Amino acid sequence: MDRASTAHGQTTGDGPDAGRDPDAGRDRHPGREPAGDRAREQRRGGANLPVLRGHNDALVLRLLREAGGAGASRLELAGRTGLTPQAVSKITARLRADGLVAEAGRRASTGGKPQTLLRLVPEAAYAVGVQLDRDEFRAVRVDLAGRAVAERVGSLDFGAGPDAVVEVAAREVEGLAGAGAAGRVLGVGVAAPGPLDHRSGVLGRVTGFPAWEGVALRDALVRRLAAGGAGLAGVPVVLDKDTNAGALGAARTTGAPPAGTAGAEGMAGTAGPSGTEGPRPDPAGPRSGLPVPDGPDDAGSFAYLHVGTGLGAGIVLGGALHRGPRTGAGEFGHQVLQLDGPRCACGARGCAEALCLEAVGRADPDRAARVLGAAAANLVALLDVDRVVLGGRVVAEAPDAFVRGVAEVLAERALGAYVVPVALAPGGAVARGAAELVLGGLFGGDALGDGG
Repeated sequence: MDRASTAHGQTTGDGPDAGRDPDAGRDRHPGREPAGDRAREQRRGGANLPVLRGHNDALVLRLLREAGGAGASRLELAGRTGLTPQAVSKITARLRADGLVAEAGRRASTGGKPQTLLRLVPEAAYAVGVQLDRDEFRAVRVDLAGRAVAERVGSLDFGAGPDAVVEVAAREVEGLAGAGAAGRVLGVGVAAPGPLDHRSGVLGRVTGFPAWEGVALRDALVRRLAAGGAGLAGVPVVLDKDTNAGALGAARTTGAPPAGTAGAEGMAGTAGPSGTEGPRPDPAGPRSGLPVPDGPDDAGSFAYLHVGTGLGAGIVLGGALHRGPRTGAGEFGHQVLQLDGPRCACGARGCAEALCLEAVGRADPDRAARVLGAAAANLVALLDVDRVVLGGRVVAEAPDAFVRGVAEVLAERALGAYVVPVALAPGGAVARGAAELVLGGLFGGDALGDGG
C-alpha cells in the first residue's frame, strides 16, 4: 500500500457538490465552510450573490433538515436565511428538481392563501459511515435526515495491516451501497484510530500499530472501491479520527438530551449541578417548525470522550470541531495522571488511557470512571466546555457507573458555581458521525462547521 504523498486535500468525485454551480465553492475549501469569523458570518444568513449559490442551497437544505417532517414555508426560509423570497423560490425549485425537497402539505395563513410547506426528502441520497476500531468495525448507511437505515457490525484485526483492513472496509461499503441505495451514495466517511491528518487522509503513529504510520488510508480505499465493480468509482472518501466522528455523531442529540437512562439511540439523561436529570428548558419555549435562530456559538462547546480499546476526545469549541493546526487535538488519553504509574502503550507512564483501561481489565468500572473523571476535569479546567459526553463500548457496558463517576469528580473539582453536566452519546455515534463527515458537504460544511 502506498504511503503518504505530498498532495493534500479531500479526494474528489461525484459527491455532495456534484451538479452545482461551478462557482459555488469558490473561496471555500471543498465540502467545508470557511473557518473562523467568515464561517460564523455565513452561518447567520444567506447572501444574494451568484458566487454563493452553492452556499445558499446548502443553507436552505440545512434549515429543512432541522425542521424535520413538519417542513417549513418559503417565507420562513427567507426569514431565517436573510435571502429574498424570490431567491428562496429559485433555490427550492432547483432542490425540488434534484429530488432533494418535496411539498409537505399546506398551513393555514392568518391573512392570505395557505402557505405551502417544504420538507427534505431523506431517502433521496445516502452516506456510508465506517468505524474502524482495533478489533471490530461498524458500518452504517445514513439518510439525509441523519438516520441510520442499515448497519453492519463485525470483527476486525487492525494489526493485520492496511491491505486487509481496506478490503474489509470496502466489502462492507459495497454491501451497504448496493442494498437499496444504488446510485444514491454521496460518499463514504471513515473513522479510524488517531493520530491522523484528515486533510491528506494519512495515518500517524497509531499506538500499538507502528505499521500504519504514513499509510494513505483514504486514497487506498478510493482505489479499492473504484476497482471493485460495484459502481463506486469516483465516490468521494473522507477520513477523520474516531473521536472527531464521535463528536459529530453526538452533536445531533446533545443539544437537548431527553431525561431518562441510556437508550440504544437516544441520549441519556444528564447528571448536572443540581442533581436533577434532563435538559435545561429552552428560554424561547417549546420549539416548532424551524429552530430558534442561532448565533456563532449555537452548537456550544463540549468534549466527547471515547473509551474503547483506547481513550480519546473529540473537542467542540464555539460550535466548531477543533482539530488543531496540525490535526493533533484530542489525544486526551495520553495526559499523564500518575508519574510512577503503569507503562502505557505510547511509552510513557501513568497515562489516563493506561490507568483507565487497567481498571477496566480488573472489572472495576467505578475506578475506571473516576480516572476518566480526573482526566475530564483537567480538560474542563483548560477549555471551559459546557458539557461532557461519554461514548464507546467500554462506557456502554457500564453506562450508569461512568456517568455517575465522571460527574462526581467534575463536581468535586469544579472551580466555580457551574458544574459541567455529563451525558451519554447515542449508540453508534462514531459510525454515524463518519457519515456526517460526508453529509456536511451537502449541508454547508461539517455538522459543526470547522474550527481547523
